[in-house]
Amino acid sequence: MENKKINVYLAGDSTVQTYDSSSSPQAGWGQYIANYFMDNVHFFNHAIGGRSSKTFIKEGRLERIVQKMKEGDYLFIQMGHNDSTKTRPERYTEPYDDYKQYLKQYIKVAQEKKTIPILITPVGRLHYVNGEFLEDFGDYCNAMKEVAEEYNVMLIDLMKESIHYFSSLSYNQVFPFFMISVNETDCTHFTEKGANEMARLVSEGIKGLTIELSHYVK
Repeated sequence: MENKKINVYLAGDSTVQTYDSSSSPQAGWGQYIANYFMDNVHFFNHAIGGRSSKTFIKEGRLERIVQKMKEGDYLFIQMGHNDSTKTRPERYTEPYDDYKQYLKQYIKVAQEKKTIPILITPVGRLHYVNGEFLEDFGDYCNAMKEVAEEYNVMLIDLMKESIHYFSSLSYNQVFPFFMISVNETDCTHFTEKGANEMARLVSEGIKGLTIELSHYVK
C-alpha cells in the first residue's frame, strides 16, 4: 500500500492557499496538509485568495486541475468565504442558487475524470461573542451539505469541526491561530500555527470517512 502514489488536488480560497515566505506568518491549511499523510500522498494546492466557487471556475482554475486529474485522484473543494461577499458582485453567489450550481460543476468534472470529490465547508473564523465561538456562513455550509447529499459525495464539515476545536480551548489559546494576533485586524486568515491546526482537522476528517485515502493518514 505504501508504494501507491495518490494525488490530491485542492480547490479553495486564501484560508487554504500556500503562501511564500514573504507573507509569513500568514498561511493556509493547504501548506501543511501533507504533513499529516504518508509520503506517497502528493498534494497539489491550487487554492488562491479572493476566489469564490464562481470566480475559481470562470478564471479557468478548475479546468487547469481537470487537465491533470486522473482516475483515482482526489479533489478537495473548500469554497464559501468569498461567495458570501455581496459587496463584490463579481464573486458573490446566492447560497441556495448559483453557489450550489457551481459546486455541482466541481463534482461533475471530477466524476467525469473518475476522480473522487470531497466537499469541505468553509473553515471557521475568530468570531467570539459573549464567551462563545460562533459558526459563520451558515447558509453556505447548509447548501454545500445539500449538494453532498444530492450527489452522494463525501463532505467534511470543517466549519463545525474548527469551531468545536476552538471551543475546547480558551480565546487566548485560539487568538494566535489568526492573523489578528499579528496585525490587530484580521479574524479570517491563519497564522502558520493556526493553518497547521486546520490541516490536522482536515486530516482527521479524512480519517473519519473510511475511504482508501483514510489509510494514508499518519
